[in-house]
Amino acid sequence: QVQLVESGGGLVQAGGSLRLSCAASGSVFSVNNMAWYRQAPGRQRELVAFVTSDGHTNYADTMKGRFAISRDNAKNTVDLQMNNLKAEDTAVYYCNAQIRRTAWSNWSEHWGQGTQVTVSS
Repeated sequence: QVQLVESGGGLVQAGGSLRLSCAASGSVFSVNNMAWYRQAPGRQRELVAFVTSDGHTNYADTMKGRFAISRDNAKNTVDLQMNNLKAEDTAVYYCNAQIRRTAWSNWSEHWGQGTQVTVSS
């Protein structure tokens, strides 16, 4: 079994900052891309940012300059630093990772349980 466990969500005022963390545990042999998605009420889940195994990053346009994704390959963790938060950033944030459980396994996609971020205006 593989688990992705997120932490760091909460309530913050507009203009404030939060840092989300996600750790992969269990039967993890190798981790490829890691990402953060979010889903606001009544909206589809959308990509926030992703980071490849060699550290290349990409962001959704509305997050560029405000959010920063980073990972620690030794710990199988991925963080999302969110600055200058806006009310429209309110959503449930999900960690996502492509993981191989053994050297002979195919890559499989895994999701965390989600963490709520609420930005008050």
